[in-house]
Amino acid sequence: MYTNDKEFKELSLSRQVATKTVYETFKILKKKGSKLSGREVVEQLSQTVEFTDWEKERYEKTGYIRWQSILHFFTIDCMKAGYMRKQKGVWYLTVEGEKAMELGAVKLLETATAKYWIWKKEKDQLESEQKHLDEENELGDKEQSQKAKLDLLEEDAISGIKDYINDKNPYEFQDLVAALLRAMKYHTPFISPKGKDGGIDIVAFQDPLGAKSPRIKVQVKHRPSVSISVSDIRSLIGVLNKEGDIGLFVTSGTFTSEAERFARDSHIHVKLMDIDNFIELWQEYYENLGDEEKNMLPLSPIYFLGTND
Repeated sequence: MYTNDKEFKELSLSRQVATKTVYETFKILKKKGSKLSGREVVEQLSQTVEFTDWEKERYEKTGYIRWQSILHFFTIDCMKAGYMRKQKGVWYLTVEGEKAMELGAVKLLETATAKYWIWKKEKDQLESEQKHLDEENELGDKEQSQKAKLDLLEEDAISGIKDYINDKNPYEFQDLVAALLRAMKYHTPFISPKGKDGGIDIVAFQDPLGAKSPRIKVQVKHRPSVSISVSDIRSLIGVLNKEGDIGLFVTSGTFTSEAERFARDSHIHVKLMDIDNFIELWQEYYENLGDEEKNMLPLSPIYFLGTND
């Protein structure tokens, strides 16, 4: 394994942590179809990678675990190199990132760091590189350190929202979906009561009478730990039997890559909304919700110093 390589052992302790966590992160993302929430990546790393007591220590100032802070710091390098990207707490492995894995753990991070500094010098018009991370593990670049902290805060926030949603029962999650549709200016004359729903949980119209197309038939599944399969998407398409019907499948979990591909290729329009899409839209349309609906999933905006990225 790379941890026994001479070039790995010659790295500083902080660089060793970054090298192994970044590479293992790429392996996890590749295995999961190149997409996974940052929280789940960290959870899997904690189960699959053996960390020393020093690596598991918490920083006194921030309360964050050392190896997690180092990982977040160096994912900025990987993003600037085009190897990965992040959006709303979800981490994505790019085609370039998957190809970079062929370099091995040490060279992958070296290449990402080099690309970061090329970007940094062009951005700030610097004439010389600055040290990335010293032996005391103080983050060297102030702007990059701030971005890493913001990523951690955002992922913590998204994680808290997901936990809150996961604690809902299926009908409460269904009500959240209906509330979101109303915030988006749709009318929801039908919300399935308890019992058999005939494959439809919500019907949404653009106008009160449902005369305008498209009319949306919604299937809602509260399965936080399950990926929705192709068969579920086929079942929804099977009830789109009127002209002007389109389908919306909402889950508190995720979709398999096959399900996403099937929906994209379907001759009938079907929109898939996973938990990350749902949270993003809930945030976007939050101010359109009534007070009672806001209390179903309350949010509090907090402003932090950002970066110029």
